[in-house]
Amino acid sequence: MKLRLGKFLPVVLFLLSGLMYNPTFADEAPLPSEKRSTEPEITPFAIGSDGHSIFANVAAKVRPAVVFIKTERKIPEQERDDRLERFRPFEFFRDLIPDPHPQIQGGGSGFFIDDEGRILTNYHVIKDAETITVVVGEGPDEEIFEAEIVGYDSRTDIAIIQIEEVLEHPIVTLGDSDEMLIGDWVMAIGTPFGELSGTVTVGIVSAKRRSGLNIIGGEADYQDYIQTDASINFGNSGGPLVNLRGEAIGINAAINPTGQGIGFAIPINMAKQIMGQLIEKGHVEYGYLGIYFDELNKTLAQGLGLDIERGILVNQVLEDTPAERAGLQHHDIIIEFDGKPVRDGQRFRLMVGNTPVGSEVPIVIIRDGKRKKLNISIEERPPDRILLATPETRREGWLGLQVDDISSPAVREQFRGTKRSEKGVYVLRVEPGSPAARAGIEAGDIITEVYSHSVPNLESYVEISEKLKDREDPIAFLVKRGRNSIYIPVIPEKKRK
Repeated sequence: MKLRLGKFLPVVLFLLSGLMYNPTFADEAPLPSEKRSTEPEITPFAIGSDGHSIFANVAAKVRPAVVFIKTERKIPEQERDDRLERFRPFEFFRDLIPDPHPQIQGGGSGFFIDDEGRILTNYHVIKDAETITVVVGEGPDEEIFEAEIVGYDSRTDIAIIQIEEVLEHPIVTLGDSDEMLIGDWVMAIGTPFGELSGTVTVGIVSAKRRSGLNIIGGEADYQDYIQTDASINFGNSGGPLVNLRGEAIGINAAINPTGQGIGFAIPINMAKQIMGQLIEKGHVEYGYLGIYFDELNKTLAQGLGLDIERGILVNQVLEDTPAERAGLQHHDIIIEFDGKPVRDGQRFRLMVGNTPVGSEVPIVIIRDGKRKKLNISIEERPPDRILLATPETRREGWLGLQVDDISSPAVREQFRGTKRSEKGVYVLRVEPGSPAARAGIEAGDIITEVYSHSVPNLESYVEISEKLKDREDPIAFLVKRGRNSIYIPVIPEKKRK
């Protein structure tokens, strides 16, 4: 069979012309008079005009501004004594054997953010450090400096340290983390395992606004993490997560040791909000209302018999706080804060925390089915205090709960933290696998309300349990746990027909 070339010639010429003019395959060579820049120029294409990938150009620009941070802290006296006891079987030798490992060494990463030698990192990298050493550069160009803490904030896990020596060094430009989209390319840079300095890994933004995480390195109360599949390991903490322009859009902060390819970074916009206070004051002032709340959802709303399904449900107003002075009440549902809609509990916590102390903010609430506007004067959040005690357990009952009157002598003997004026029933035990256990009620909780009905004592609890014993829809329990009060919707087991 003869091949008719003339028939296919136009197609062949068309394909060849496409290859010839495609910039990916045919970059034009620079004229002899043109000079290439010595500093890598970042372009929006995967392959630059120099033939290298965009990632290589980003790494060349940012890596020199990333440092390794070494820390040392003394072992607490009790921990040191425990270690010594394991190696000193005889008291006679106690003063003759040198103290093994008198200090604990740690490390992480950081990056220069200005010409004053300030370095942005994580709080958990420098936490309790007595000495901080910054390693700049690698190999023969390596320089070592002592650093001091400028300020830190444990609630966001952000810290700033500074070297006093004047030296020329590149800085990392701070970008805009809000403009990053899920699927955008990012690069993580740091010193994993405290040894592999200048390591770069590449991935994408896997998700945004992650919160409520219990992960290694994630010590922050205010969580709004960027999730990425760019590999983050021990020692990467404090290093930058950058976009393809070489701008920091996050601070590498946490890993999930049970999963592969999952890391988390603090959004750089969160850091920019507090950096001024850290530099000026050494700490951060957060706004404070004085309430405990739950994020309202469909199940909880159904358990309370409410028509509204989204908002912030106030379950406790603390005494002598801005919320109490403004007239906020138990059972109010906050739907707007400072003119912005409120739907998510973590976003609401951040909104309040980021509100300047001393400012007056309007809020909109739903009370008894009607909208109401209040004005709240924001105060500074006090230090956190957590009280929690759990006694021994006994007895069984409704929904798998074993309870007793909080005023009973038996409960007061086991739980001495209760005040004589305390009202409610005390959870002695939660039957494993029961509806209450699945919902998250724990031994040691104090139940003060069931299905919007106050429960001041065991008698009232028994009465309401009798009324609801055949209910199959969710039932909301208000429980006090330490100083906190939370609503927990319990879903009863379906009755067999």
